[in-house]
Amino acid sequence: MPVTAADLPDPAAGPAAGPTGDGDVEGTPAPPAELVVAARFDVGGGYAVHRARGAPSWLFAWTLAGGGRFRQGGVTVRAEPGDLVALGPELAHDYTVAPGAPGWSFWWVHCPARPGWHGWLAPYRVGERLYRVPEVPEYVRGRVESAFRRLHADARWSGEGPSPEPVSPSHRDVVPAAATGVAARELALGGVEEVLVLTTAAVAAAGPRSAAGAGPPAGPRSGETVDPRVRRVEALLVADPAAPHTVASLAARVALSPSRLAHLFSAQTGRTPMQALRDARMRHAARLLEATDLPVGSVAAASGFVSAFHFSRVFRERFGVPPGGYRQNSRAVGSSSPRSTS
Repeated sequence: MPVTAADLPDPAAGPAAGPTGDGDVEGTPAPPAELVVAARFDVGGGYAVHRARGAPSWLFAWTLAGGGRFRQGGVTVRAEPGDLVALGPELAHDYTVAPGAPGWSFWWVHCPARPGWHGWLAPYRVGERLYRVPEVPEYVRGRVESAFRRLHADARWSGEGPSPEPVSPSHRDVVPAAATGVAARELALGGVEEVLVLTTAAVAAAGPRSAAGAGPPAGPRSGETVDPRVRRVEALLVADPAAPHTVASLAARVALSPSRLAHLFSAQTGRTPMQALRDARMRHAARLLEATDLPVGSVAAASGFVSAFHFSRVFRERFGVPPGGYRQNSRAVGSSSPRSTS
């Protein structure tokens, strides 16, 4: 049966959250790692969350109005309307209404992350496990909010009868819903994935202005200031890894010469543009193997590989198992997930 707010530790508490004088240094509790829990909050200036050991799962927050401030691993980011912020697990963090903001209206989701999500988030890394997808274009924001409302409804589905209707956009506070059944969990995770695809693809298409706010890359030179044109190229590769990208075509998209892009990209990310393209294609292929029953040859073609044989060879070099073995392993992990609780 669906879990309600009364059954859960509060994953996003009010002004009392944080260390106390009676020995509580853990701060706000978080949901168990395997659960998908979602809600919308509309909070005032006293709202704050502190987790000294982080959370066991990922947290995604989509700001609708007002502003929030996130801190993790010594990095601070401000979330404005149209920003998606993601916090990776097991690292101390806190978040609150942003200084100067009248309040904060936002959707949040605690959930485990699918392996393929890293490719979408990687260009927007701002800290060790902190990501900010900034300034999502207006034309896609309505669909993003709809995805949150839909995944919140899916999380409440018992598997019997019609799934619940999403809450109205006019609802200001929406109580947490937790997906405990396999179907509800997978549907809700699909909603989170829709949010990631919509936001990151739209920001990538918007060009360097948005990508410039994304912060340093995941590469070995993450302490440097990253040229927004490098960020733009990374986002383009993640958004459409199967496209016939070349250094020349990517350079044209960011108004650089091929040689200048190749030098700049390698200097700031520690890999060449074509190495980054292969990484993006590998992540995309892995996601298709996890989520679909497409033949390996079709997965190869959908990921931008002309030869299925070449794809299988490089996939095994990257993941240590051939594509078919990877699919079997991912299904075995999925079948061991908790079925349901009452």
